[in-house]
Amino acid sequence: MSKNNRKITSARLLSEYEDLFRCPICSNPVEVVNLRSLICSNGHCYDISRQGYVNLLSHPPKTKYDEKLFESRRMLNQSGFFDPLIAQICENMLDELNPAGKFIKILDAGCGEGSHLSNIQQRIIQQSQYKLLGIGVDISKEGIHMASRSPSTTLWCVADLAKCPFTDKPFNVILNILSPSNYSEFHRMLEDDGMVIKVIPGSKYLQELRRMFYNQTDRTMYTNENTLELFKRNFALVDIKPVQYGVTMENKYIEQLVHMTPLSWGASEELIQQVLGQDRLEITFDFSVLLGKKMKAHT
Repeated sequence: MSKNNRKITSARLLSEYEDLFRCPICSNPVEVVNLRSLICSNGHCYDISRQGYVNLLSHPPKTKYDEKLFESRRMLNQSGFFDPLIAQICENMLDELNPAGKFIKILDAGCGEGSHLSNIQQRIIQQSQYKLLGIGVDISKEGIHMASRSPSTTLWCVADLAKCPFTDKPFNVILNILSPSNYSEFHRMLEDDGMVIKVIPGSKYLQELRRMFYNQTDRTMYTNENTLELFKRNFALVDIKPVQYGVTMENKYIEQLVHMTPLSWGASEELIQQVLGQDRLEITFDFSVLLGKKMKAHT
């Protein structure tokens, strides 16, 4: 699909669902004008890019998440290393949801380069009769730019989770996969019977890299207890689904893994090169999938 056709397709989809959006500056309603821009009633204007995404940030953020990191994540996703996690998330969605009219509206908050949301949508469509609308939002323009390259009926937005450009309670599901949260905004945007699905690392997640990068320091150990407790203070915890599996990674995937994970940010260049020089590594993927509903006090 050419960039111009992608922009037109996205603008038309955005027009169809513009009632889900609001201006992140003044919270007023918005509308798509001339298939080119999203404009609120106060005149705040957000152009639809040639790639079809819309940038709703007022100024560029400072972030260490660059194009190389997102490209590495995409390659690992495409190679199937996250498939067991994606399968578990889809199973939870199909088991727990009963949306009126069989229409699921999904927000992936902190979607990065979009692979997780795209894979989840594809699986749900294959396994059910649900109609889906997926919206991916991330503060990184590089990530959203990459997400919008793929042929898709998903809406992609550059935006700040602290000022999400969406109305109150439009989403059946809010995904938050290995990404920071903004629970007050999640409460505002989640419908009363909806579900938050948050994925956090387990204690053994990438433990082999931790040992190689941070041997004999306190960074070899990881606990998600604080993250779990914060989630439980904001949502009623329905269930925790552990997902743990080991994979053998060949050298080309080791390189992508190192570039993908922030674990490498604090490691010395010497240790990074030692890891990159391995022919293959046994790597543990370990996740906790948290399923949360709104507490009665918040509904």
